Amino acid sequence: MSDLPDELPSDPAELRAFAAALLDRCARLERLLKLAKDAQFGRSSEKLDADQLQLVLEDIEEAVAALEATEDRANPRVCEKRAAARRANRGQLPEHLPHIVETLMPAETCCPCCKGDLFEIGHDESQRLDVVPAQYRVIVTRRPKLACRACHGVVLQHAARERLIRGGLPTERLVAHVIDAKYHWHLPLYRQAQMLGERHEGITGARA
Repeated sequence: MSDLPDELPSDPAELRAFAAALLDRCARLERLLKLAKDAQFGRSSEKLDADQLQLVLEDIEEAVAALEATEDRANPRVCEKRAAARRANRGQLPEHLPHIVETLMPAETCCPCCKGDLFEIGHDESQRLDVVPAQYRVIVTRRPKLACRACHGVVLQHAARERLIRGGLPTERLVAHVIDAKYHWHLPLYRQAQMLGERHEGITGARA
């Protein structure tokens, strides 16, 4: 949502329309804020389910879009600034993320007229945000037993490593992932178990 424009409309009718839009925005946002608070902090009987919360978010998006449309009609300069900001931000993703560069070369790399070699004079570049889903893997720890052919009964072997959960299958990294999902992202253990079973057949997410 944009802030107030630097210059208010000078025409009285446009100014009244702008003020009415602001009042309507306040009323909408106060109602939506109350619904959002009820969804998060209300009693169990008052909390919104996922579908109701989605409707609240859609109402917020509609309210923001309606307000921006009203501002654009009342002040064309606001519309121009907003459009310029969107053009500037489009496709600009954080630099700290890993970048996978793929180069798409034309099917033909020689001149269609003289058949000479072509050279690059520039390129167009675009960015998209991708995701690598969580990958579960099996850590296999082998402890070879070494025996002496000359000495009977001599067998050496590395001691077994201590596990965070005695007799358990998860590694320390997996335990940390589950704890972070539960307490940071408020994802209950039973939901994590369901997600694990649905995405990776053969893995049971029984809670211990």
